[in-house]
Amino acid sequence: MKKDPKATKPQTSAVRTQVPVTPHREHSVPIYATSSFVFDDSEEMRAAFADEIDRNIYSRFTNPNVAELAEKIRLLEGAEAGHATATGMAAVFCTFGALLSAGDHLLCCRSIFGATHTMLSKILPRFGIEHSYFDAADPDSWDAQIRKNTKLIFAETPTNPAVDLVDLERLGALAKKKNVLLAVDNAFATPIHQKPIDFGAHLVIHSATKFIDGQGRVMGGVVVGRADLVKPVFDFARTTGPALSPFNAWILSKSIETLEIRMEKHAENALAVAEWLEKQKGVADVKYPFLRSHPQYAVAKRQMTGGGAVLSFRLEGGLAQGKRFLDACELCSLTANLGDTRTIVSHPSSTTHAKLTEPERLAVGIPPGLVRVSVGLEHPDDVIADLRQALERSRA
Repeated sequence: MKKDPKATKPQTSAVRTQVPVTPHREHSVPIYATSSFVFDDSEEMRAAFADEIDRNIYSRFTNPNVAELAEKIRLLEGAEAGHATATGMAAVFCTFGALLSAGDHLLCCRSIFGATHTMLSKILPRFGIEHSYFDAADPDSWDAQIRKNTKLIFAETPTNPAVDLVDLERLGALAKKKNVLLAVDNAFATPIHQKPIDFGAHLVIHSATKFIDGQGRVMGGVVVGRADLVKPVFDFARTTGPALSPFNAWILSKSIETLEIRMEKHAENALAVAEWLEKQKGVADVKYPFLRSHPQYAVAKRQMTGGGAVLSFRLEGGLAQGKRFLDACELCSLTANLGDTRTIVSHPSSTTHAKLTEPERLAVGIPPGLVRVSVGLEHPDDVIADLRQALERSRA
């Protein structure tokens, strides 16, 4: 992988890092749309399969575009190694599948993405893997939840969709004390606003579909962290096949070059929207990491350099008003994604977390009237105007 020798900052390295140019001397890296790679002779082919030389073999597990993407995220996160997968959920599953075995216990933050909850409750038990949940807001209870067979702690922060925070410093210290692994989903904050490895995380996972792409075009996932942990994740993915396409990797790698400036604008817009929502009639509460009213504001300021783009707020009218609110939105998009240039609103109780029972939703901080907003790059005045009219119309 070619790096600019003048690069001293991770952001610069993430822009300048590229696979070596071809004889055509292109400035923008080409898409390596090939299923396999040719060897000069049988000895080179043998050495490649024996891992004696670093060589592209087959795009299910090695491809220049995919390697470039993983390298850029590795640099931004300050990790030793990385591997990219087809989706964020593939990255999560490959991490669990590679590091957990029958009889192991996984301790997980209670407020997590709906598909991750389903994986823990429906899929991992079939392989004899146990799990339990900890409350992000009650760090004093975490220590007692570590069991003799706890192998891995997994957390999202900020959480999806409640936008609660996990104190990474305390969680990292706990993982070190108990000699267990810590993996953190950093999709909401991105390495621009948060670096979990600085607080003791051994692995960091991304749904690159979200802010890394940033424009709602392609899917992808990335796992970075300690080299001795990324290697089994790579081996698991190599065998099970959740391969990221070269085209998607190319898109995502180019997107990283604008990630910092996009995240800064996302955060600026999101804070403006959150501050406005706090003043609105019928809005019970608003959660955004850099709002002073956030219960974990001090944690946010300690471990994040920006609040990100995602906020949540609770409508006093509950489930019915939440659905009316979405129906009334005119500018904001209703779609199953976040991290787009365009503002997206969703109602978790009736969509992403509908498969959970109501007690389960309440336990993870999802009341019936909760609305999640992924604030985009439009002018914040226009986003606020749409939310204002939707609030007014939903009060019927």
